[in-house]
Amino acid sequence: MIELGLLGLAVMIGVFWLIAAVIGGLFKLTFGLFGAIFGFFGAMLGGMFSVLGAGIAAVVVVPILALVMLPLLLPALLLGGFIWLIVHLARRPATVVVRH
Repeated sequence: MIELGLLGLAVMIGVFWLIAAVIGGLFKLTFGLFGAIFGFFGAMLGGMFSVLGAGIAAVVVVPILALVMLPLLLPALLLGGFIWLIVHLARRPATVVVRH
């Protein structure tokens, strides 16, 4: 009976550990995506302000990179949209004051 209790304890610790690892992985993915976005924009601006040929190449490559990065950015975009939806639904309409 003690073994069963210890096994249950080990399973619960494992479940909590797995949940914490998933949450940590989501944070790591989110901040990694933000870092990639800032790095992408920094590289884009650097290309624009460098030699004219590099700026033109950046103009050509940026839409392609945006489409390539869309699957990576989709979780962050969906999270931002979900937060916007919650805030939007939580607000009440503005009160209208009518003076006669």
